[in-house]
Formats: sequence, structure tokens, C-alpha cells
Amino acid sequence: MAASKKMNVNPDLAKERSKATFDVEQLTYALYLGKERTERKRYLEDLAVNDPVIKECKPWAFCSREEQYEMALKKHIHIAKQIKLLGFTDEWDQYFYTEAAACHENSPIGLHSSMFLPTLRKQASEDQKKKFLPLAENMTIIGTYAQTELGHGTFIRGLETTATYDSKTQEFILHSPSLTSMKYWPGNLGKTVNFCIIMAQLYTKGKCHGIHTFLLPLRNLQTHQSLPGIELGDIGPKFGYGTNDNGYLRLNNVRIPRDYMLMRYSKVLEDGTYVKPPNSRLSYGSMTLIRAAIVGDSSRGLAQACTISIRYSAVRRQTEVYPGGPEAQIMDYQTQQYKLFPLLATAYAFHFTAQMVYGIYLQVTSQIEEGNLDQIGELHALSAGLKAFTSWECSLGIEVCRMACGGHGYSHASGLPKIYVDLTPGCTYEGENTVMMLQTARYLMKCFAKVENGEKLPGFVSYLNTDLSAKSCMKSDVALDCLVQAYEHRAARLVQVAARNIKRLVVEEGQSQQQAWNNTAQQLVWASRAHCHTYVVKAFVAMVTESNLDDQVLNVLTSLCKLYAVHGVMEHLGEFIQDGYLSTSQVEAVTGKLMALMKEIRHNAVALVDAFDYPDALLSSCLGRYDGNVYQALYDYAKSSPLNQKDVS
Repeated sequence: MAASKKMNVNPDLAKERSKATFDVEQLTYALYLGKERTERKRYLEDLAVNDPVIKECKPWAFCSREEQYEMALKKHIHIAKQIKLLGFTDEWDQYFYTEAAACHENSPIGLHSSMFLPTLRKQASEDQKKKFLPLAENMTIIGTYAQTELGHGTFIRGLETTATYDSKTQEFILHSPSLTSMKYWPGNLGKTVNFCIIMAQLYTKGKCHGIHTFLLPLRNLQTHQSLPGIELGDIGPKFGYGTNDNGYLRLNNVRIPRDYMLMRYSKVLEDGTYVKPPNSRLSYGSMTLIRAAIVGDSSRGLAQACTISIRYSAVRRQTEVYPGGPEAQIMDYQTQQYKLFPLLATAYAFHFTAQMVYGIYLQVTSQIEEGNLDQIGELHALSAGLKAFTSWECSLGIEVCRMACGGHGYSHASGLPKIYVDLTPGCTYEGENTVMMLQTARYLMKCFAKVENGEKLPGFVSYLNTDLSAKSCMKSDVALDCLVQAYEHRAARLVQVAARNIKRLVVEEGQSQQQAWNNTAQQLVWASRAHCHTYVVKAFVAMVTESNLDDQVLNVLTSLCKLYAVHGVMEHLGEFIQDGYLSTSQVEAVTGKLMALMKEIRHNAVALVDAFDYPDALLSSCLGRYDGNVYQALYDYAKSSPLNQKDVS
């Protein structure tokens, strides 16, 4: 929030801000990559929240599910028109504008831009792009991405939908051969879109060639009626996502032209000859993009929850510390600090990790465009693991923030339930998290096999060459480099333990590789989690050690970075001490540092959430208001309930 903002601020909140040891604006600039971009963000947010069409919409919490969908459709169609009218071509301009206008109100046309268009651009041939992209970009065609089926989700190879090539007519016949083969869950599928990219098992000349992507028309472009052979609809109310028409789709021998198969990499010739792609993972590019994006979504969702709960913790007073004394701010209680301050540090850690991962995604996809596929496996493993790690931590963290606000956190007035039901599906969509961790584990097992063969690994996985007999350098100051070494040691040991257990089960007990993998699966998940945790720690450390920030901002970020890493050690202490890497005295030093860091952060907690720079209209929270006038806001919210329109129902 801009420092120049003038309003009647709650005295407790004003006092908190006066104690800050750093310039909030400078940290905000660091978060959003400069003053110019921060001011641009604020301009776009202000433009969105003051748009008359957006302002007149009924509050989300007071809408029925049908009203939520219709309101979101109205909002997002208007947003799309405004983005085009105002000439916002930069993706961050589009993001900041959309987030402010409809925060945590998922778009009924969102998959069109996030999955349908990127897949067309990356998987379609040049001729297909010329034919379909103009129609998709002007939204004559509105599409989604139909992968998940009623009986299969993350196990893509197990999908049942078939696409059988008929060389006589040069068409593919798309079919749902069983109840469980119907597409189930794709966003926007139920009522909104008229096209989809569908994943199906390709059959040519009687042979199955595995999963491929196809363009499938679903509805008449003029009447929006579903086409012959196509049964589709909305799957009904869910835990959240009331603004989104997640749908089902059954196909009864639906024919599409040969050139409706996306053929940039794999092809089917007119006579049915199949031409395989140079790398089977090339077709997963859109999922990799979304998984990388989920890391950023997790950071923002957790940052917003922390903003609400920490501001409220500064305003809320509860219980005398000593008889006859004043009620204390609940943020003065160490237990409240332990709930919230590590989550605040996590939000910052994920923010910087998201920036790093997105940069890697752009770099690797650029290499792929040039025909270099060397890093595609590493990107796939990184995006899968971090998607799981961050969405798990975010989902758990938002719930901690909600409960830390007591009873008021249960109300939609807090804004926290809306954030939670929007973010927690990230644990299962675009790959169920445990399966994602196991995909990362496969990559780690391949890397460790190279270590066993005496190879020196490059890049981030070089830590797997760590000498596990070494002891920690940790001292009372708990230096960043010692923390990094501790995380690398922990991850390397867990990877080694999992790899050697698989080998033992195969060699000593005669199990098949598949049996041994399944009987080591939980250890593999632990190893992958530790690997991802290490990546996040190193990303945060790199930010504070390599960036050019003023001393005050750097000091507070360093404290946050240490808090994130130290808290992680304490929460997973067994994995750091199991082989004696950390001694008893070193554990005591880490424990003492954790308590000291919470005291340090206490003075800056409100300023640190202010630096996230979320306007009140975006947070939509009575508890997280910038001015801290919580109780009047709760009273006004209660009075606005539709049930109160009549004294007697």
C-alpha cells in the first residue's frame, strides 16, 4: 500500500507501522522488480477496482452457486474486452488487472488463455496455427483442455478415450468406450466453451501409439448447442470454484478431420502411417507451464492470507498478560508468532522461488523451440515437485492463518475461506501431489545412479555428490551457508537411502523393480520433498546474497530467510539429526535462533505484509483492512446479509 495513503487508521496498526526498521516501498519495489513496474501494478489495480461494471457486481460471498458462475462470466468477459480495448498486451499487465477485478473468482473462460491457447501455440503445426489461432485469439473459438477422466487423473497413460484413424475418410473417430472414460473435471467444459483440446489414445492401422492431443468442436458456433454424438454438462457444486463450470464429456464415435490432430511433433499421414515425436514429453509443455504457475499462485495466496491474519493479530486484543493489565495484542503471544511468522517467511520464499522457476521455464522452452531437449527432463521434475511442495504448504498455511484469526476467521467476512477454496484444489489438479513427488523422485533416482557411477552432476542436483560423512558447520549465528549445507545434506541422504532401499529389495529380496519402487514409495516422497525444500531455501538465499538492495531491506529479508530455513529444520528435525549431522548443541543453537528471529520479525511483521501491496478491494477482508477498522467492517458486513432484509423471515 502506497505510503502516501491517508485514512483513519487503527492506533495499534499505526503503531506497528511506525516501528518498522525498513522502507516498505523499497521492499515492494524489490518484490515487483522495480519502482516503475510497482507503479504500473497499482495503476492497473486502481483501474480495475474502480470499473463501474466490476463495482456493481454482487459480493461473491452472498451469491448462490449459479449467481457466482453468471457473475464471473460477466466479469471475465468484460475484463477480456477491457484488456483488448486498453491494449494490455504484456502478460503481467493482464494478470494484475484481472486479479484486482476478480480475485479468487476463477474465470469461466480462464482455461482458454491458460491452457487452450498455449497448447495450440506449442503443439500445432504452422498450417494449424494459421487456421485455428486467429479464431481462438478473437474468441470465436473458446476452448479448454480435456485430459482428466472419471476413472483416471494423474495417470495420463491410463486414459481410456480413443482416437481411431479411418484412412478411407481421413478422419479420427473419438469415442468414450466406458463410463469411466468420460472426461470429468476439465474447467469451463460444462457450459462455456465451444471447443476443447482433448487427450486420447491414438490408434492407427490397428496399433495404439499412446496419448496424443486433438482439437474437438463441442458446440455449434452460432447456436451454442452441443454437436451430435457429444454429451456434456456441468458436474455440480464443489468445495469451491463456484464460479467455474467444471464439466463432463461423453463421446459417441465423433468424427473429426485428420488435421484436427495437433501435429507439430507427432503426425499421422494420410494413409495412417504414424510419425513419432523426437521426445514424448514434448506434448506435456502446457502442463509444465501450469505447474510452474502454481508455484506463483501458492506464494500469492499465502501472502494474502498472511496479510489478513497478521494485520488482524495486531488489532485484536485478547486476555490479560497479568491481572488487571490491558488485554494484549494477540501478535505479542509467542504461540501466535510461531503460527504466522514462519508462514510469512514461506510466502516470501515462494515468491522468489516462483520468479526463479518461471525464468527457468522460459529459458528451457526457448531451448526446446531451437530443438535442444537436453533440459526437458530436469524442467519436468522441477515443476512437478515444486508444484506439489508449494501447493501443499500453501493449503496448510492458509488454514493455519484462518484458525489464527479465531472465530472471525470462519466467516467469509475474513476473506480467508475464499482464498482457501481457490488455492487448495492446486494439491490435486494438474497432477495429484503425491504422484508429482514420485515423478520428481524418478529423476532423482536417475541422477543418483550417475553419482554411483562416479559422475559429477551439474547445476542444482550437484548436491547429490555431497560427502555424507561431513558434519555441520552450524554455530550460534546460524549462518546462511551452514543452513544451505544442512538442507543439501538432508536431501542427499534421503535420496541415497531411498535408492539403496530399492536396490536392496531387488538384489536381496528378489523383488521386481516395480515392486521395490512401490515398497519404497514413501521414502521417495520424503526424498523429493527434501529436494524441493532445498531448492526453495537456496532460491531465497540466492536472492538475499546476490541482490542489490539497501541495507535495511536486506537485513529484514535475511532475517526472514533464516527464519524460513530454521523453522524448516525444527519442523523436520529428525531428518537433520538421524545420521548425527547436527549435534545436540547445534540443535539448541538453531532452537535459540528460531526464538530470536521471531522477536526480530515481530517489529516488522505488519510492514512486511504491507510490502506485498495488496489493496483492500483485492483482499476483500474485514479483518485484513489496511486501516485496521475491523469491528465496524464486521458490523457493516453482517448488516448487509440478505437474510437481514426482513426482520421476520
